[in-house]
Amino acid sequence: MTTKEIIRSQFQATLEMLNQAIVQCPGDLWADTKFKNQFWQIAYHALFYAHLYLQPSEENFIPWEKHNENYHSFEALSSTSPDESEVVAYKQEEVLEYLSLCRQEVDTQVAALDLEAESGFYWIPFNKQELQFYNIRHLQHHTGELCERLGTLADIDIKWVGMMRRDE
Repeated sequence: MTTKEIIRSQFQATLEMLNQAIVQCPGDLWADTKFKNQFWQIAYHALFYAHLYLQPSEENFIPWEKHNENYHSFEALSSTSPDESEVVAYKQEEVLEYLSLCRQEVDTQVAALDLEAESGFYWIPFNKQELQFYNIRHLQHHTGELCERLGTLADIDIKWVGMMRRDE
């Protein structure tokens, strides 16, 4: 496998695990306000940044058509909407729709990567190859957080996905 094929495989494997977590999340846990960050917020945050960092640069990024301002940022969302009733949670189907878009972006953008090029983001001080590992780590961090929440609170286990080949 080439480096790009490995990056694609690991992105898709992580997205599959996030998909499982979203699909299996019980309705009462999806928007449970006893957590600082609700399940849907974590899933959306992870997908937003995966989508962003797959782009050649910040200038090339076109947010998902259903993006709500500040919903991607834990800090901004809590500071701009102190009244939780103002925040309308994304439905599971909507987040799954965004996940599907991110899967397509992985296939398209990873294939076009110049792995030695600069990150394309002024706040990211490394090249595109390292940015992809950084991006996968961020996505898996939040996927793991959601899997732990499901396991602890709902006794739901998410299957480990080690890799995703092109035909999967």
